[in-house]
Amino acid sequence: MSTTDITIGEDFWQGDDEAVLTTWYFDDRDSVAEGDTVAEIMLEKTQMEIEAPASGKLHIITTADQPIKKGTVIGKIGD
Repeated sequence: MSTTDITIGEDFWQGDDEAVLTTWYFDDRDSVAEGDTVAEIMLEKTQMEIEAPASGKLHIITTADQPIKKGTVIGKIGD
């Protein structure tokens, strides 16, 4: 089974080390297409949308309203 990690790109962090995953726009195991907005995070006072890096089934790892750090895998997309 091939999977693609959903992480927050380095360009989003703007010097911050931690963010909050505020919303998932899809449910666990929903099908998503590459480029779909799947989640939203809050950095300091800026909300950012996270797009699906691939198409497939979404597997949520980090639940909404949880803090995340750089490099955290918040979900996976796979079969």
